[in-house]
Amino acid sequence: MQFSINLTSLFVSTFLTGLTTGLCFTWANAVTPGIGRLNDLGFLQAFQQMNRTIINPTFIVIFMGPFFVHLANVYLFRATSSPLFWIIIIAALLYIIGLVFVTLFGNVPLNELLDKVDLNQATPEELKSLRDQFENKWNRLHLIRTITTSISFALLIVSIIIHSKNL
Repeated sequence: MQFSINLTSLFVSTFLTGLTTGLCFTWANAVTPGIGRLNDLGFLQAFQQMNRTIINPTFIVIFMGPFFVHLANVYLFRATSSPLFWIIIIAALLYIIGLVFVTLFGNVPLNELLDKVDLNQATPEELKSLRDQFENKWNRLHLIRTITTSISFALLIVSIIIHSKNL
């Protein structure tokens, strides 16, 4: 029974972390570079609308689900004396610090700053200033999220391989 719960938890965390990694990669690889080519008003409007749209039940499950399953993995594998436990710990820390904390304390405040502005009432100078405050900082923070979720995902794949060999 214990094997089944542990392996299931590893698979669920790997799957959800993989989805989050894919989301981060897609934003970093296509979305932000694509809208980055727009003028200030177009960029800010697009970002504002995407930020408002992405907060939905599916996103919340994909974004927060791994947080809880990573914690479950740490608990379930706490008595494991192999490197497996440390791989699971590192995967969890990368996800929690590199995605959840960076998002909550970095990207979300920037998103909220952008959301408060009525872009249609802003002057071209105000739009440029807002974009300058937002774009590069948001992209740097997002790069951290992309890298840390990618490494977390890879470590979870390794953990499944190690766990499977120990069966």
